Amino acid sequence: MKNRLLVLCAAALLMAGTQAGFAQQAKPMKLTLNFLAAAPNAGFMLAKKLGLYEKAGINLTIEEGKGSGTTAQMVATGQTDIGFADAPAAMQLRTKGAPVKIIAPVLQTNGFAIISLEESNILTPKDLIGKKVAVQPGTAQTTLLDAILATNGIEKSKIDIINIDPGAFVGAVLEKKVDAILGGADFHSIQMRERGFKVRDIFYRDVGVPTVGLSMIARDDKIASDPALLKAFVAASLAGWEAARKNPAAAADAVVEQFPSVKKEQVLAQFEVVNKLLCAPGAPSLGKVPQKNWTTSFDLLTQYLGLPKDKPITDYYTEDLLPASAPSCP
Repeated sequence: MKNRLLVLCAAALLMAGTQAGFAQQAKPMKLTLNFLAAAPNAGFMLAKKLGLYEKAGINLTIEEGKGSGTTAQMVATGQTDIGFADAPAAMQLRTKGAPVKIIAPVLQTNGFAIISLEESNILTPKDLIGKKVAVQPGTAQTTLLDAILATNGIEKSKIDIINIDPGAFVGAVLEKKVDAILGGADFHSIQMRERGFKVRDIFYRDVGVPTVGLSMIARDDKIASDPALLKAFVAASLAGWEAARKNPAAAADAVVEQFPSVKKEQVLAQFEVVNKLLCAPGAPSLGKVPQKNWTTSFDLLTQYLGLPKDKPITDYYTEDLLPASAPSCP
């Protein structure tokens, strides 16, 4: 009996030693999200729960962010290893000399939308003529309104554009003080539906403004010095997103487990939008945006968001870290 106990103890110590050895070998990495934990970043949490980063030799810490611009700046200054940020925010920061580059888009098109109550009968951008539209100054949704108007042949003077404080943004349309708002279908629309209202989203991507959305970003020097590690991270992350789109409930559970303040019901509601954005029309796989979308994004950003034209669009992203067997798009 005594010998058996000694054997069991030795086995336990050996197993613990093996696990400790693996933990020492695993590379510590930190991922900073675009904002609070939610469906638009849930694939990372599910990948961690499934042990995909661990299998890739990565000991990953995931922290919430304070906006894409702030996250991109943290990557640029070395405060985090990987950022999850809106592509235009990262691109604009790069034009200012920050050494950040997009390594894998996750939401291949943005979730921006013209949001209205169904009863308003706003079916196309031209239905905004003569209507009151609320905007939040300084946001990409607001800036890109000019692109929507130009693409759809609408004179800006024919729309009553009203600047609204973020705290009163959703309430303005629900209280019928305005006819529509420019916001996020995965955020503002969800809030309205949760209150029992029937909402219609006109996605920017469907009316001529399919800019690339939330993406993984990293510093140039880290891409150059350890491409194998970043490639392993990207592969594990895309595998997590593949699992998330197939099983949103499991992804929602992973989010709540790692960030207990999040409500599972809200994450599931957001997935109805997120799953529409993971693959752009014509995309071959997760993480690989069609070239025409990059070109369109570049054209829109140079014309409406002040992105300079002195460098090609290929300066802002790389596809070298994408896995050869990335999950395919439907």
